Amino acid sequence: MDIVAENVGHTSARGNPVDDAIRAFTAGGLVIIVDDASRENEGDLVVAAEFATTAHLNTMITQGRGLVCVAAAGSIIDRLELPQMVESNGDTHGTAFTVSVDSVATGTGISAADRATTVRAIADPGTRPAELRRPGHVFPLRAVDGGVRARRGHTEASVELARLSGLTPAAAICEILDEEGAAADAAYLRRLAQRLDIPLITVAELVAHLDAADRLDSPVGARLPTRYGTFSAVAHRDTAGTEHLALVLGDLTAVDAPLVRVHSECLTGDVLGSWRCDCGDQLDLALSEIGAAGVGAVLYVRGHEGRGIGLIEKIKAYALQDTGCDTVEANVLLGHPVDARDYGPAVDMLHMLELRRVSLLSNNPDKRAALERAGIDVAQLVPLRAPVRVDNRTYLETKTRRLGHQLEPGVCAPPPTRPARRLTEITAADDGGLGSADTAGHTERKESA
Repeated sequence: MDIVAENVGHTSARGNPVDDAIRAFTAGGLVIIVDDASRENEGDLVVAAEFATTAHLNTMITQGRGLVCVAAAGSIIDRLELPQMVESNGDTHGTAFTVSVDSVATGTGISAADRATTVRAIADPGTRPAELRRPGHVFPLRAVDGGVRARRGHTEASVELARLSGLTPAAAICEILDEEGAAADAAYLRRLAQRLDIPLITVAELVAHLDAADRLDSPVGARLPTRYGTFSAVAHRDTAGTEHLALVLGDLTAVDAPLVRVHSECLTGDVLGSWRCDCGDQLDLALSEIGAAGVGAVLYVRGHEGRGIGLIEKIKAYALQDTGCDTVEANVLLGHPVDARDYGPAVDMLHMLELRRVSLLSNNPDKRAALERAGIDVAQLVPLRAPVRVDNRTYLETKTRRLGHQLEPGVCAPPPTRPARRLTEITAADDGGLGSADTAGHTERKESA
């Protein structure tokens, strides 16, 4: 029976099943991926490797019943120095098994808890080769370059799903067998997905999703002269229809790790000059730093208003902050995550610009971690010291105390001034046509940059 054909009719009523799978994956949930009838015609339970828990592995062992493996990008396999299991691969579909491993932090390595520890260790960029015992009870699989379009297997599909979710390109996977030990058919897979309340997608749907993204994501570019320099503005649209912008200055290939700012859209701060936050100041500082360096990029990510909750909800959060809540408490009281931002579009823009190694202009270690999980090498975190004002003092203190932003001790102390030559140029460009009060405020911002 063609599981893919059977599944398409089932999933179409749910809208876009790949979007459902991405949401589940990003939240640390399980997904079932079914490959083509012309290949194994089987379903695998899949979870992002970095989120793998004892419960996930136990579900794979008891409900999947197949071999637990970790599909991973070639860069991860190489970093961990995992050789192929055999020199001449005789597997029917060329599945690229490496030597099996256990984390040195495990006991025997066979329990669900031990295997979950090993899975997470493979995804952890800090794991050293010596921290994986060989042989072991978890089987890494090397995904081919070119992804699921180059090889339509569970290995590549699960790694592709991790990339689309903005996560480390690695996933735990396990074939699904029925109670008799045979490869599960379409009806069984649908029942299992419903019982576990998890999305079910096919490799064909994943490829179609990527093809649709390519059709939508047709970057357009033009020259954009600014007071910071003449940038190339490159706009593109993601699969949800949201338009994002990359501002590029100079030759990004000329330096090892160019300055990059991943900037979350903030209408009130970036456009209206609100002093409730430091967003507009950080954007100015980032553009100024890149202008001074002569090379770099600002990735302007839309859909991030209010750390991803939207403009209306952000204004509601402001109202709660006026009653004494801090920015974290306000989001939670409104029923939102503390930070709901998806950095997938930023990762897509970095790939579009062929950037794999960057110096990130940010105070936010979580932003760095999100990029590193997606396979971007962040050489350094370059801080942006925005001025502290009466209206944003509490906000900045909360970002430091509760969100871990790396602001200077004594956050309210003025940051060091810029060199006089650049200060003069920027101030002169900014102050034209401003009233005296605005000029004073603008000068304060530049001097404290």
